Amino acid sequence: MEEPLCCCEYRRGERRHLAGCCCDCRDLDEGCDRCLACRSLPPGALERLAGSVWERLRAPWLAGAVQVRVSLVPPLVLLPALLRLAALHALLGLLVLASLPAALLWYYYLTHRRRERTLLFLSLGLFSLAYMYYVFLREVVPRGHVDPSQVLALTCGLILMLLALSRAKADPGYLPVPLPEKPSHQALPSKSFRGSSDGNGEAKGYARVAAEEPEGVGKDWCARCQLVRPARAGHCRLCGRCVKLDHHCVWINSCVGEQNHQAFILALSSFMLTSVYGITLTLHTVCRGRTPFVALFYCPGAYSDYSSALSFTCVWYCAIVTAGMGYILLIQLLNISYNVTEREARLALRDNTGRRLLGGLVIDTGQYNRGFLCNWGQFLSLGSSPPQRCAEDIV
Repeated sequence: MEEPLCCCEYRRGERRHLAGCCCDCRDLDEGCDRCLACRSLPPGALERLAGSVWERLRAPWLAGAVQVRVSLVPPLVLLPALLRLAALHALLGLLVLASLPAALLWYYYLTHRRRERTLLFLSLGLFSLAYMYYVFLREVVPRGHVDPSQVLALTCGLILMLLALSRAKADPGYLPVPLPEKPSHQALPSKSFRGSSDGNGEAKGYARVAAEEPEGVGKDWCARCQLVRPARAGHCRLCGRCVKLDHHCVWINSCVGEQNHQAFILALSSFMLTSVYGITLTLHTVCRGRTPFVALFYCPGAYSDYSSALSFTCVWYCAIVTAGMGYILLIQLLNISYNVTEREARLALRDNTGRRLLGGLVIDTGQYNRGFLCNWGQFLSLGSSPPQRCAEDIV
């Protein structure tokens, strides 16, 4: 007879762990034994113990206990607490708002070095939007300086951004992986015919590729996906798939490719407009008689009451996030104008084959650049029919 576990619940005849971190966990037993015996833990024991605990942690649900995603917890708990703490005093606000970007950068480099996917940035972005909108409706609108039409415009901008974000989270254009049961007619390309492939090996319809590929830019073989990649495709080490890759964005926890690049730009643009509009409405309410830019840096009555202080703190939080997203949007627009992807820019910097332009904001590889209008025409035709030749190419 199987020994029952006190930390498990039974649903539909199956045993599902509710707090399985304490059930038959050798790492936890070993750690407790060493602590009681005053012995040091072996190298890597804390990481294994933390990983085992978080992997086994469950929360009760209707159909049985479900696993708790650790990366979803910090934004839900820490963000409201830190912002309300920052609203108590200006010095606390300066400390909290300066430490948040540093903590995010540290976590980004930590996960990037370990090649791990995380939901922290996506959950932080979504919960930040929800919490900022909640503070706006609760603290700013009741003051009577915001018209219903302005609230409606802000709400429509938020909805548009969420719709674009949901589209950006869709399939970025992963290359189809050959089925294992079907014999592949592709041969592993050798140096003599690198890039050659039959009709079954190349996925059609991939945009941001010139009508005639520049000489020397061909396809290559991906040993992990077992397929021949067309030009400008790459293997994402986080997603584990080959895709017509611009970059892997941690804010959507997915790749940005040819199928979702337009939605990604639309989401960034709508976020910028909505955020700036919300910041302007809030500053006009909290700091009456001052322009938004002046009020952002000089608002004497911001900490006169807690409601104004919380609104002003959220404005600064939104301003910091908007500045970061504005930089990402600027880089994306410049890359589109020069028809270069983030992956190609990194490879060009590594191989020293690109030109730094506009103070290093964009790396021009010169391989696919066909002029400003043609480059944007190719971007606007992403995911549709193959792009037409530009007039300069025809001539």
